[in-house]
Amino acid sequence: MNKTLTKIFALAVALGTAAAAQAQGIQGDAKAGEGKVAMCIGCHGIAGYQSSFPEVYKVPKIAGQGAAYIAASLNAYAKGERRFPTMHAVSVSLSEQDIADVSAYYAQLGQEGAPALPEKPAREPSAQVAALLEKGACVSCHGANFAKPIDPSYPQLAGQNADYLFVALKAYKAENNPHFGRSNAIMAGIVKPFTNAELKALAGYIGGLDGSIKTVAESRWR
Repeated sequence: MNKTLTKIFALAVALGTAAAAQAQGIQGDAKAGEGKVAMCIGCHGIAGYQSSFPEVYKVPKIAGQGAAYIAASLNAYAKGERRFPTMHAVSVSLSEQDIADVSAYYAQLGQEGAPALPEKPAREPSAQVAALLEKGACVSCHGANFAKPIDPSYPQLAGQNADYLFVALKAYKAENNPHFGRSNAIMAGIVKPFTNAELKALAGYIGGLDGSIKTVAESRWR
């Protein structure tokens, strides 16, 4: 790993630890969260549901995702660090306790009886993708199987919708767009050297791996 990436990952660990420590002040209640997800299930509770902004792609799977990551994402949308009009409107309507409860609910949703994941993916990357993974040092933060991030505020990636991963990665490259993009110096520094074709190849591989995250179909009528 070159010196620039070493510094980036050292900063990532420091920031992640600080975020996790801050989040420990509020405890999420999954049962309470079940009654607070009415605004979520219209997109994240429908398998294969697609967003059309800024392009057509399947919305992310969030059932089984880490609670700390979900909370960090919602807070980032509320603060405008992640720019996406719909998610901003949802997140600013939630209190800190609401965010903790919703995050706790989705973290456990659909996980009962789920099998343990292997330490490394069964599917090997192509030589091209392997080189790209090494270039980005992706396993340094997201784990060797892309499902065990080194910090709970980082996402599980294995099995996530590939088209969503591609859009999310491109969001870190977006500049001067008030409606779309992600302000994260760590990820921006990692992603910007890649072409969009390379990001799509990475997303395609990681999205095809076995993971714990999923979409659990939920009725809009409760």
